[in-house]
Amino acid sequence: MIVLFTFPGQGAQVPGMLHTLPDHPVVSATLAEATEALHDDPLKLDTQQALTSTVAVQLCLLISGVAMARTLAAQGGAPDMVTGLSIGAYPAAVIAGALDFADAVRMVARRGRLMERAYPAGYGMAAIIGLDRQQVEDLIASVHTAAMPVYLANVNASRQMVVSGSDAALRSVMTRALDGGATKVDRLAVSVPSHCELFDQAAQDMRLAFSQTRMSAPKAVYLSASRARAMFDPALIAIDLAENMARQVNWPDTARLAWERGARLAVEMPPGAVLTNLTAPVFAEGLCISCNANRLDSLLELIVREHSIGES
Repeated sequence: MIVLFTFPGQGAQVPGMLHTLPDHPVVSATLAEATEALHDDPLKLDTQQALTSTVAVQLCLLISGVAMARTLAAQGGAPDMVTGLSIGAYPAAVIAGALDFADAVRMVARRGRLMERAYPAGYGMAAIIGLDRQQVEDLIASVHTAAMPVYLANVNASRQMVVSGSDAALRSVMTRALDGGATKVDRLAVSVPSHCELFDQAAQDMRLAFSQTRMSAPKAVYLSASRARAMFDPALIAIDLAENMARQVNWPDTARLAWERGARLAVEMPPGAVLTNLTAPVFAEGLCISCNANRLDSLLELIVREHSIGES
C-alpha cells in the first residue's frame, strides 16, 4: 500500500521542537546541513522567544520535517507520497526529491523575511469552527474592506475554516462567527496574513528566486495542498512553492486525492498532530498517525508493514 507523509504548517510550532528530534545520525547530519546553509546554528531557532519570528518558525518546521522524514527513510520507512500545509510544502518537496535541502533552507528564510517585512504587525490568522465554507464567506463579505481586509485562507475541514487579515477585521469576523453559531473561534500563533492576495507581491519575488533555483523531478508523488493535485513537473512544483503563501489551502480535497491515489497510511511529521486529525475523516478506512505520538520503532514497523502489504 501507499504511505503518505504530511508536513504541518505555521501554528504547529512548539518551543524546543528541534531539540526533541530523535538522537540519530541522520538528524545530526540534517542539522549540520542547515547550519552550513544558514551560517548559524539552527538550534537557536526553537526557543520561545525566537519563535516569535516568522522566519524562525518556518525554518524550524522545515528542518524538523526533513530530519524526521529522512530518519524514517534511512531505516526503510520512506514515503510513496508527500504533501504539506503551507510552509509544510517545502519539506515535502525536499523529501520528494524535487528540491535540495540547502536550497530549501535559503528559500524558506527568504520566504519568512518577505512575509515579516510585508506585515510586521497588525495582521494574522484565526480559526473558525462549526460553520461551513459558505457561512464563513458570507461573514467575510460583510466585513472586508480596503481598510479592514480579510480573506478565507484555509479550508481545513467541512466545518473548520481559517481566515487571514487585519487584526480589526479578524476580531469582527470572530465576533460575528460566534453570533452566527460557530462553536469556537481562535486566533492562531501566526503573525502574518497567509494564503490570500495580500502576499501576491511577495509570491512574485519568490517566483523570481525559484527561477534561479535548480529543481528535480520528484521521486515520490508530490501533492499540492493549494491546488489539490499531484505535480510531477519540477517547474510547476517551483511555482507551487513560490505562490503557496498567497494561495488558499484546501486540505480535505488534498487528503481525498491522496486516498484516491491509493494512500492508506498517513504519517504526520513533527511537531503536533493537527494534520493527523484533519486527515482522519478521509482516511476512515485507513490509518492516520503522528510522529509525536508514536515511538520511532513503532512508526517504522507500521510503514514497513504497509509497504509489504502493497507488494504482496
